[in-house]
Amino acid sequence: MSITLEQAEKISDTAKQKAQEINVPMNIAIVDAGANLVSFHRMDKAWLGSVDIAIRKAKTARYFDMNSGEIGKLSQPGGPLYQIEVSNGGLISFPGGVLLKKGEDIVGAIGVSGGSVDQDHEVASAGAAAFQSL
Repeated sequence: MSITLEQAEKISDTAKQKAQEINVPMNIAIVDAGANLVSFHRMDKAWLGSVDIAIRKAKTARYFDMNSGEIGKLSQPGGPLYQIEVSNGGLISFPGGVLLKKGEDIVGAIGVSGGSVDQDHEVASAGAAAFQSL
């Protein structure tokens, strides 16, 4: 089971609406179960430097089946995943990457970047919540 383009677009639309509500232009990436990019949206005036970060947040969440912020907690000096962010061509270990699940099945992930990490996580979580109703 994986995410479809139609589902990815609906998730992204919800995330964009949340970003507009908080008045922060975002980059929004959706990956499928294989961590392949399904859709990407760069809102007007979203930071160019955040394009890659949004994609890597989504991939990081899917690669390790946990939200990117959780990996950040485990990758601190002395932690069990210390320096994991240098693996897989570079990971992002701060909030903004959220898994997309149907029941217990992980079907993809959303990655968002463009605001503070709290704002990124808020927007990604809104997209992930929208997926539950599809």
